[in-house]
Amino acid sequence: MCGDRTEVNGTNGTTATPTLGGKPLHQRSPYESVGDFLSNVNNFKIIESTLREGEQFANAFFDTETKIKIATALSDFGVEYIELTSPVASQQSREDCEAICKLGLKSKILTHVRCTMEDAKIACDTGVDGVDLVIGTSSFLREHSHGKDMLAIEKAAIEVIEYVKSRGVEVRFSSEDSFRSDLVDLLQLYRAVDRIGVNRVGVADTVGCATPRQVYDLVRTLRGVVSCDIEIHLHNDTGCAIANAHAALEAGATHIDTSVLGIGERNGITSLGGLMARMMVGSREYVMSRYKLHKIKEIEDMVADAVQINIPFNNPITGFCAFTHKAGIHAKAILANPSTYEILKPEDYGLNRYVHFASRLTGWNAIKSRVEQLGLSMTDAQVKEVTAKIKQMADIRPLAIDDTDSIIRSFHLELQQK
Repeated sequence: MCGDRTEVNGTNGTTATPTLGGKPLHQRSPYESVGDFLSNVNNFKIIESTLREGEQFANAFFDTETKIKIATALSDFGVEYIELTSPVASQQSREDCEAICKLGLKSKILTHVRCTMEDAKIACDTGVDGVDLVIGTSSFLREHSHGKDMLAIEKAAIEVIEYVKSRGVEVRFSSEDSFRSDLVDLLQLYRAVDRIGVNRVGVADTVGCATPRQVYDLVRTLRGVVSCDIEIHLHNDTGCAIANAHAALEAGATHIDTSVLGIGERNGITSLGGLMARMMVGSREYVMSRYKLHKIKEIEDMVADAVQINIPFNNPITGFCAFTHKAGIHAKAILANPSTYEILKPEDYGLNRYVHFASRLTGWNAIKSRVEQLGLSMTDAQVKEVTAKIKQMADIRPLAIDDTDSIIRSFHLELQQK
């Protein structure tokens, strides 16, 4: 295993500290991925597609001002690429693309177009840093979308890629519906475009049918066929998008497509915040060095408002329950050491944890903490007594924080009057 060793001193035979991935074992997180020479879990780039895939979300309508705000926020967050709707889609889409290209953002600007010479020329004329070409390769799309066979697809791909390269911009070529395409056809096509110097090839789980194992196997196989970068685009129809993205990186993918809150066609794609949560567990140092995590909530609030949706309660990081602890056993441990029940740290995202104490499930440790927050003084025995009163009331009806505080204050007043 690459990077795993136990060093032995050659002169006296003493054993040095065992290491894994260059770190002493005692310093490693137990959740870090055990990488090999193909893995990119500590070396990946984000292609943020809220302004392309996200615009396909049912509720989405981004005017120019909103697009500029979102693009600026994403660039400030640290994403390496921002992908925009095809300038061929409409006149306004073209004007918006040109306007964002002129902002001078730190992120590179891409646009996503069909693999045709006409689309490629218009895309290059907008001033983008890169053009993302796509064409369907599954039997479903070849028959019912564009009608081309694999030979025609390869010929068109080579012609358009060479044109885009001649314009001096990055070019990615992606199959569409990759996981329902014939593997031999797919690999032959990717090998052909790799030979002529494409910057990236793309793998797309267009209908969200793939499992992490299938993603890993396809990307790992592809990694042995092409020398260029590998981008992956994963839909979330069956709930696997984030897990599939991690599997792709383990297998050698280099670029992950995301959108804010995962918005996109149907159930959308890998969410930016969800990917950050997943990667923070095993690749914390890399993620912290590249992305301004405290800006996630601001960006998600902006996009949620723009598309008129609420952020789900169980959304990674920013869901209102994400760092809330309710059960008495949990609360006791959290108050002693947050890592007992938190794999992510709310402070990394500029957020706070909350210990829920206004319910029948509350424990006396949570109430003791609340007593201290209220500036009151009670013995442990007294805290346990007032906790019992809170539980009795919570068995009758739901309690608000003010209700619980009122019970605590009344009990404390009675103690003072005795």
